[in-house]
Order: sequence, then structure tokens, then C-alpha cells
Amino acid sequence: MLAHKDPSVTLRIYADLFDCDLDAVLALVEPAGPACHTGERTCFHNGDLTTMPHEALPGLERTIADRAASSPEGSYTVELLANPARVGEKVQEEAEEVARAAREESDERVTEEAADVLYHLAVLLRSRGLTLADAEEVLLARRR
Repeated sequence: MLAHKDPSVTLRIYADLFDCDLDAVLALVEPAGPACHTGERTCFHNGDLTTMPHEALPGLERTIADRAASSPEGSYTVELLANPARVGEKVQEEAEEVARAAREESDERVTEEAADVLYHLAVLLRSRGLTLADAEEVLLARRR
């Protein structure tokens, strides 16, 4: 964890990156709660970060975590989280749909079905106490 000027804020460091001549560092972090003095998740909230591609999956995981914590009535995510076997079946169903779309349908349908797979996979991982980062770590280890 990295200390923030506000001691109640912690930042999980994913990576420290250095430039080619080692005179600049970039820390990739995930804040545990709001990191900005305004109460926003990040100090870079003047633009809409939620629409940035790199924010899609972390944002999805935060939404799933919020649904798990608040259990809103009628939430499909809450329903799936309560039944890990069902969410496993949904992952299989959506994977079959994306495979069919790849054979028979437009690129738009492939991306729509891929999004459904990613959503259901993120819910499945959450139901097991895992995250997409856990799967990413496996992928990174396979590259070594």
C-alpha cells in the first residue's frame, strides 16, 4: 500500500513503471475508497473516466461489489451472486452465444455477446471471492 496525504486513504500499487532514463516514475494504483479531497474516486474526475476503455472492467467490478453490499431488491446481479451454480451456467450459455455469433453474426453481435460473457464471468469470480485481477495474474504468469 502507498500512503496518501489523507491517512484514511490507501492505494494498492499494481505497478511502478520507470521511463527509459529513470527520471520519472508512474505508479498504477487502485484506491481503497475516494482518493480525492472532493470525495471523488480519483482527482481526475473533471473528465468522465467512466467512459474510458481501461475503466470498463474495474468499473464493472465496482458495480458488482456495490450490488453485493447493498443487495437492491430485484437485482439480477444479486440473484446470480446468491447462486454460484446458476452464474456458472450463465457463463457457459453466454460463451456458447459468442461462439455462435462469431460463426454466424455481425461484429456488433460478437462484441455484444463478448460483453455478456465478461459481465457473467466477473459475477462468477465475485461469487467465489475472486477478481478479474486474479485471472489477469494467471495470464501474466503464462507469459513468463
